[in-house]
Amino acid sequence: MNDLIFVSLEDWDEIWRRNQFVCAAYARRFPDRQILFVSPARNISYLLRSGNLKGLRQSATEVVPELPQITVTRPLKLMPNTLRAGRRFNEAMMRRHVADAVRAHGLRDPILWLNPHSAVHMAGQLGESAVVYDVTDDWISLTQSPAVAKLTEEQDRALCARADAVIVCSSHLYAIKKDLARNLHLIPNGVDLDHYAHIADRCGEIPEVASRWKRPVIGYTGTIHPDRVDISLVGALVKRMPEAAFVMVGPNHLSADEMKPLSALSNLFFTGPVPYKEIPQYMRAFDVCITPHLVTPFTESLNPIKLWEYLAAGLPIVSTDVAGFRDFPGLVRIARTPEQFDSEIRGALSERPSLVEERRREAAKHSWNSRLDDIVSVLEQIGSGQNGAR
Repeated sequence: MNDLIFVSLEDWDEIWRRNQFVCAAYARRFPDRQILFVSPARNISYLLRSGNLKGLRQSATEVVPELPQITVTRPLKLMPNTLRAGRRFNEAMMRRHVADAVRAHGLRDPILWLNPHSAVHMAGQLGESAVVYDVTDDWISLTQSPAVAKLTEEQDRALCARADAVIVCSSHLYAIKKDLARNLHLIPNGVDLDHYAHIADRCGEIPEVASRWKRPVIGYTGTIHPDRVDISLVGALVKRMPEAAFVMVGPNHLSADEMKPLSALSNLFFTGPVPYKEIPQYMRAFDVCITPHLVTPFTESLNPIKLWEYLAAGLPIVSTDVAGFRDFPGLVRIARTPEQFDSEIRGALSERPSLVEERRREAAKHSWNSRLDDIVSVLEQIGSGQNGAR
């Protein structure tokens, strides 16, 4: 297999997302291959304005300790992207930085894997053997200014046309991209089943903070963002069930105004970011897992990793009627209102024990290793010049 230049939407940190799971699985399967993981550029102007000294001191290049085949590199961003000239300058700096890193680490015949649509300028510029565009969200439908939405659509369309293969994680994205991409593949997210063993049986550690949560504990894991989470639904549900503790585990991107009505709820807890390796400890304290997502074109494009992780944990699941979760009616309870969530959560607390293993058996069909099988098939196909979609 080829070395990879993997351009990511997120930095390599303790909060693992699709990009890290894919790269880690690839590195373990092909230990003689190198991966140059390109994190988002360090925005020097923003770091200075915000006084983020830690960000300023962040290393430009480092090796992932447990996966020495993966080198993380972070370009610089000096100009505002809101100006066309500034964006072009930043793009040129990024290409030069990555090209220098490719030469320094001796990558051989690399495939260029692009996650951000904004990285379209890199296609064909780094001596790569092929280009993969991996689409994880419908970024065009995200809440943003008309100008940014227009640029996003232009970059996405250009990259779909340019890429040797386009991979999407959901059926909704497949439908959107099928007329734009010449070689389109659906590869959803996955799960490491062993990482979530011994959650439902309560065997193992729980975080110290969990001792302050009264039972039952109703838990959510993942990014808490106003374009994903239905804040009104969460607030109403928490008020309806004062006897329960509601725990939101993950990075919190809610504004002060959005947090204000939630902060007054004494049975609602936000943990902030939690490292991937510690997520099972928090979930071990859960009695029910919930996904109170908004139902929008944006959330319809998602294939939430939390779906597979909830199933792997074996715990009861209650979700709004969103993509992925609705596909497992025997294993996931669907609710649309606070009243329905209340009823389904209470029902979930007394569900039959055999559902734990039924969920885990379903999760076992969706491992990251099986997803990597599909990814490798795509890479072999474009490497051989056989670019037929499937």
